[in-house]
Amino acid sequence: MNAFSRLLNQPEYVHAAINHLPLVGMFIAILALIAGLVARSRSSTFIALTLLTLTALSIWPVSHYGEAGYDRVLSMSDDSGQAFLKYHAELAGRWSFLYYITAGIAALTCGLGIKWPKWLLIGSLLSLVLAAGSLAAGIAIAQAGGEVRHREFRLGPPPAVKEGAAADTLPRAA
Repeated sequence: MNAFSRLLNQPEYVHAAINHLPLVGMFIAILALIAGLVARSRSSTFIALTLLTLTALSIWPVSHYGEAGYDRVLSMSDDSGQAFLKYHAELAGRWSFLYYITAGIAALTCGLGIKWPKWLLIGSLLSLVLAAGSLAAGIAIAQAGGEVRHREFRLGPPPAVKEGAAADTLPRAA
């Protein structure tokens, strides 16, 4: 139990452990939502929208622990890894808002779909489009993150990041 407690105090490990939840969860929620819409099952659609909301909101702890572990990972990375980390942080700062919008629209669709059933289809389709966009952004973010410490995943040189761009996306304690 003491070893587990030590791991929880290292945010970069927590980030690495949970960073697949928004991606895998979003993919499963998309499949469930498509199945619910095709089957024209209100209950399945509501379950899929709830799953979509929860998995989209899982971006919050992933981002939190990623930001908290940024400096430690930066210090243990080689030059290319540091460049990929800065790019990863820039992408996360730029695109993770899509997950929050997806969660909001999916939750709103659940709420409005109960009272106004016609809103369920429109909101579900909008949620589906936003979820696909979130998933695409998440894949790009995750690919850059994988290239930080895994040289075997690097298919080319690190992308150029404006100096200070990654630091601008991350809040820093004084």
